[in-house]
Amino acid sequence: MGFNINFKRKLFFYYFSIFFIVTLTFVVFQYNREKQFKIAQLENTLNSITQLTNNFLIRNNIIADGEVHLMDSLLQIIPAVDTRITIIDKEGNVLFDNFVEDFRQMENHLHRPEVQKAKLAKNGTGSYIRESATTGQAFYYYANYYPDYYIRAAVVYNIEVKNFLKAEKLYFGFIAFWFLITWFILSYVTGKMSESITKLKDFAVQLRQNKPFVEDYQFPKNELGVIGKQIVSMYKKLDETKNALSLEKEKLIKHLYVLNEGIGFFSSEKETILTNTHFVQYLNLIGEQSSLNPQQIFEIKEFKELQKFLRKHLDKEQKILQNAELPQIEFTLKKSGYYFEIKCIVFQDKSFEVYINDTTKLEKRKLLKQQMTSNIAHELKTPVASVSGYLETILNNKDIEQEKKDYFIKKATKQCSRLSSLIEDIVLLNRIEEEGDYYERSTLSVYPMVQELIEDRDKVVKQQEATIILKVDETVTVNGNRSLLSSVFQNLIDNALAYAGEKVTIIVDMYHEDDAYYYFSVIDDGVGIPKKHLSRIFERFYRVDSGRSRKMGGTGLGLAIVKHAVNMHKGEVSVKNGAEGGAEFYFNLPK
Repeated sequence: MGFNINFKRKLFFYYFSIFFIVTLTFVVFQYNREKQFKIAQLENTLNSITQLTNNFLIRNNIIADGEVHLMDSLLQIIPAVDTRITIIDKEGNVLFDNFVEDFRQMENHLHRPEVQKAKLAKNGTGSYIRESATTGQAFYYYANYYPDYYIRAAVVYNIEVKNFLKAEKLYFGFIAFWFLITWFILSYVTGKMSESITKLKDFAVQLRQNKPFVEDYQFPKNELGVIGKQIVSMYKKLDETKNALSLEKEKLIKHLYVLNEGIGFFSSEKETILTNTHFVQYLNLIGEQSSLNPQQIFEIKEFKELQKFLRKHLDKEQKILQNAELPQIEFTLKKSGYYFEIKCIVFQDKSFEVYINDTTKLEKRKLLKQQMTSNIAHELKTPVASVSGYLETILNNKDIEQEKKDYFIKKATKQCSRLSSLIEDIVLLNRIEEEGDYYERSTLSVYPMVQELIEDRDKVVKQQEATIILKVDETVTVNGNRSLLSSVFQNLIDNALAYAGEKVTIIVDMYHEDDAYYYFSVIDDGVGIPKKHLSRIFERFYRVDSGRSRKMGGTGLGLAIVKHAVNMHKGEVSVKNGAEGGAEFYFNLPK
């Protein structure tokens, strides 16, 4: 009940405040208007006196002849007894003042407020209320500026003048009476309105506090009550629909991100509504341009069949589609050793879904382990044999020259380093596979991490006259293990420096993002990778050029580590050759 009274008072206060402000404005305006009218009356009288004085001065040539004593004749015919007349020349000297006997001894009046106003005003008049410095009396001064002098008329500012200048206050009583009448009317009207509005307020508070929904919520039987009932009914329907849609949307989004297929939803204007990570990855594998985003699917020439299909069925002049006749298309793409199944369906509102599935055959895990064992044995055999050979040579030749001995030791040390790197990479790969979920994760800033890697390779970059461009915003952060993510960028940059050729330009870019992932690319303009090797480039120990790889000191596990590290972070990595040459690696990492 207290809330109702409080709201009623608020509503009453708002209405009454508006009425009060309007009325007060009217009263102040009327009061000032009447006051200005009285002031104008007084100033008209004083202006008449200054005009009469000026005519008298001109007619009798008083100023020129210096016979100001003749002003006494004028004073006898002026009706106002307390009227003071002062004549002041242009320099401010007092030529006459009927209130001061020895007026020639008066101080200069040029800077008196009323004189200054008359001097500056367009109509040459000015007024001011103040105490006279000469007589000590308060006067209402009025000055009129003529070509050769000022004529100032003033009346004593006494009770009579003050009362004359005050506005009439009789209408204040009338206003007060209407205030009381309005008070009672507003009180009655706000009481009626507040009852219905308070019910709507209670309903809104109930919903905000997540209290159980009351279907038979009672509203007053008036127009606002009818509106309130309709609002409750519409809210119930909207709430049911919203809950159902939210549930379906949440299920759909979760489903999309756990799929191994690429899914993209687009509006009838071909604007992106929702895509998952696989969709972006597959798009960059298929397209020839670099760093493609979902919106660019309609520009990729490999999707011309899809584009033709959409042009046909997104025609605005076509009728609204029915469920039984929803247009669909399905075809297969082959690109860079990968096979993709493409499907598209157009819905009733002309929005549509594009489905991309990688159908490339993957090797079985058992075969992978067999190859792994064979590759490890093969890779370990070479450095072990080299180290053994160098050491046997030294042991079996006691008289070998020191220079030769140092050469063999240096070679053996180099092979040991390669062997150590190989073992470290194998251990790292195994740990990622077996203990991936136990790696410590934190929020990492990508820019400084990659910048540090680039600075560490400054010597190599200068030797090869290469250029590394980092196009990642400094605010980009990902959730992951610093050591593994550093290995990802390190291996991709080192791979480009080692195999892309001389004077290569390497671009590390963050080219796209969605709600869950950032999408990165490492692109070079070097010699690229032969197409037949693209589908196997991430395999353990797989080398495009075995001889050169071993000469460069590579273990053949760098890109395998990249793949497993990205996968461990729930991302994906892919590679393709650019349209202008060079290798392009794409991968995504969680925010």
